[in-house]
Order: sequence, then structure tokens, then C-alpha cells
Amino acid sequence: MPLTDLPYEDLLEYRPAVTEPADLDAFWAGTLAEARAHGGEARVARVEDSLLTGVDVFDVRFPGWRGEPVAGWLVLPRGAEGPLPAVVEFLGYSQGRGLPLERLLYPTAGYAYFVMDTRGQGHDTPDRHEGDASQWYGGFMTRGIDAPEHYYYRRLYSDAVRAVDFVRGLAAVDAGRVVVAGDSQGGGLAVAVAALAGGLVAGTIANVPFLQHFRRAVEITAVGPYPEIADYLRRHSREQVDRTFRTLSYFDGVNLAPRATAPALFSVGLMDPVCPPSTVFATYHRYGGEREIETWRFADHAGGMASQARRQLRWLHERGLGPTS
Repeated sequence: MPLTDLPYEDLLEYRPAVTEPADLDAFWAGTLAEARAHGGEARVARVEDSLLTGVDVFDVRFPGWRGEPVAGWLVLPRGAEGPLPAVVEFLGYSQGRGLPLERLLYPTAGYAYFVMDTRGQGHDTPDRHEGDASQWYGGFMTRGIDAPEHYYYRRLYSDAVRAVDFVRGLAAVDAGRVVVAGDSQGGGLAVAVAALAGGLVAGTIANVPFLQHFRRAVEITAVGPYPEIADYLRRHSREQVDRTFRTLSYFDGVNLAPRATAPALFSVGLMDPVCPPSTVFATYHRYGGEREIETWRFADHAGGMASQARRQLRWLHERGLGPTS
């Protein structure tokens, strides 16, 4: 796959002008206060027939946006003495939590691990629609895009912050060593949570992150979810370009990243046709905490795959965020 974005040397200097909404902080403070105000108890049930002998698996429903139940898997290394460092993982576009045996890297490396189902995208967490249904086009990128208050990612970002709240409250977890992680959409969620949850997050792992620098991504990307927005604007709302990008500005990682303080490890594939490298570097350069980026020059949207996973584990240990045993 060829290079489709800026040369690497230009990416190192890529710092585009961006526009933050004046009420960005107030919007998210109110949103998260509302989400937390609904409260509710998480339901955690041991899975007795997981067929996995080295870990304990728990089926979870925790209160997310407006207290709505959000599914997840909690996987703990069997016999490990806590409290343990924890990784909260968010998933790529169109993915749900799947089966526990698909997600064993972190628990087998000694971490408490929680993977959050993605509302509407998985099978176990429905999404209650808000906004004008006529303004949907394709998947989730335009759901409720008529206003920030209605937009799909307001609910999903809230779920993700509440997932961290849930994990930090577990007796098996060291609340001071909770890391957020993900690939693609999951990487974008990790960036957002690092910004919105403040000091509740000890580290951020964002692989080939989606939901970054929306305007450029929509203008140059031909494959993946971003074209849903271009199709929507072309077919339904040519006169609503400014309103659409105003809504997106509340959810754009490039605007949220300066608010993050936890150390972060980013990764990028220079031949990624889904999440253009320039959009990743735009957020990386604005990220508020200590940051590193692993660049895979000949990688597409799969990024560094197992090599990146190994890099992540080493990075966590280097920062005192790994298991001590």
C-alpha cells in the first residue's frame, strides 16, 4: 500500500491550526456530571464455563451514559495478589466485546483487564437514539450530528469515562495505576478519556487512533468510517457544513488532547488509509502529557501488530505501571 499522506519529515512538524468551541470544558463537565449523577450499581457475575484455566472471567454490566447498563468483560489473572495495575481497553469501529478468549494479552501479562462493549456496535449494549433520524447516513459517524447534545459519541465517551470509574472501584485494582488503551476507535476513546477523566488515568495507549482532526480526515480519507461524514454532507446537508464540524469539534481528539496529563504511547502507520498519519500526529503534538510515538513506516491500519503489543508492555513497565510480581 503506498503512502497517501504527508512525508514523514513533514509529519514531525505538522501542527495545524484548530478551533476549539468556547464552551468545550463546560460541555464535558456537565455531560460527565449528568452521567455520574444517575449512579447505579454494577452487576458482576463470574463466568464459570469460560474454559480458561489461567484467568478468572466476570460478565459485567456497569452504569454508563445516564445510568444505562454497558456490558464488559473483567478478566483477572488467577491467583495473582492484588491490588493489580489495570488496563481498560476500548474497541475499534463496529466491534463489540466479543468473547473473553479473544482478549488475553493483558491478563496473561499480570494485569487486571476490562474490555468495554461499544454501545450499538456490539451485541450486548444497545444505543438509545437521540436526534433527527433523517440525519443519519451509514454507520455511527452521523448519528445525532445535528447538535453536540445529540451526537452518538457523547454517549460513548461518557460510557468510557464511567468504565474507568468502575474499574478504579474494584478491590482487585490499584486505583492509581489504571491505564486506558485501544486501537483505532479504541485509541481515540483512550485519548478522550485521558483528557476527560483527568487524574483518574495513569497512562494512555493510543494505537492508530481514530476520531482525530476530523476536518482533515474527512477531506482526504477515502476508506473507513470518515467517508460517512462526507457522504452525509454531500447527500443530505451541503448547507450544514459549519454546523456539522462544530458538533464534531466537541469530540475531536485534537481539541481534547491538550487536557490530558497522563503519559501516553501513540502508534501510527505511515501507509494507513483509514486514519491518516497527519491526523494522528496533529493530536500527538497537542497531547498535554509526556508522550512518545512509535512509527511504523510500512504499516497500514493494522499498525505494528504484535510488535506494538510488545512495545506497549515494555513501556508500561518502564513507567512503573506493570505488575510487580
